[in-house]
Formats: sequence, structure tokens, C-alpha cells
Amino acid sequence: MEQKFLEIIKTRRSCRKFSPKQITDEELNAVLEAGTYAPTSRGLQSPFIVAVQNEEQRKVLASMNAEIMGVTSNPYYDAPTYVLVFAPADAHNPVQDGSCVLENMMLAAHAIGLGSCWIHREREMFATEKGRELMEDWGLPDGLMGIGALALGYPDGEPSPAKARKEGYSRVIR
Repeated sequence: MEQKFLEIIKTRRSCRKFSPKQITDEELNAVLEAGTYAPTSRGLQSPFIVAVQNEEQRKVLASMNAEIMGVTSNPYYDAPTYVLVFAPADAHNPVQDGSCVLENMMLAAHAIGLGSCWIHREREMFATEKGRELMEDWGLPDGLMGIGALALGYPDGEPSPAKARKEGYSRVIR
């Protein structure tokens, strides 16, 4: 395995402070494309990825997420781009498939100098009437569930160093 790839994995951190400057289309497309190459159950490519840069729609999403979380702050950390991942609720492994998509996109973002943070509560958000209306407005098919999202943008500051890895994290049985 190439050292550069291992270094990307080891140095990726969740970013919770973003510059307000919007990322370029080229950067966004690179991150989205990485998501499309994630492994999926039976190779069906069942997830859907939606990138939201529209300010009004980001406000709606932040409000929906904050309400579920019980806060008034923006759970997406005021990132200029939100990337939402959905999968058919009746897919073989919707959560696993969507999680692989999110991880690929986080690693790709870090590799090109962007910050990202995995955001939760999309399952609850898109199970609501308002959430279903948004999915319909975005042209998504019926029967999808929210898996998760990324706050995505240029980091505003340096990430903290990684915590030491715990003892016994992995085992080899021969």
C-alpha cells in the first residue's frame, strides 16, 4: 500500500470550523466522484448523493437537523456545502452502503485539501413530511432513507493531532 494513501487516512480529521468561501466545482466533482466508487452491496450502487450549496436550502437543512438535535446552532458548522447521502430503505445494506460512500468522500476531500465532518440525523430529517418534500423537489425516487451527510468546505484553522490509538484495537487470529 502506498504511504501517501496511508498518510491521508491517518491525518484526516473532522473539521468543525469552515471558511465561508465556496469550494470549486472541480473540487466538489472530485469528492462526489469518489463517493460513486464506494463499494456497495451486490455492486448495485443503490445510494444517492445530493450536494447542496444553495444558501436557503442549507438554512432549511440546518434548521431541520438542529430541531432534531435540540440545539439552535448549525449542526453543519456553517460549511458552504452539505453533501447528503440517501439509500433505498429496502436495499440489502443501505446504512453500510451509504457509510462507505461518506467515508470515500471524506478521504477524497482531505486528499485535495478540503475539510469535512460526518453529520448525523438525516434519517430522522428525511422521515418527516418536510424531508420527503425536499427529496421530491430534488427529483429523488420514493422509498429512500437518509444515511448521513458531510459538512464540506475549506478548513478555517489546523486540525488537532490524532489521539493515540487504543491498545488491543485489532487482533490477528491465525
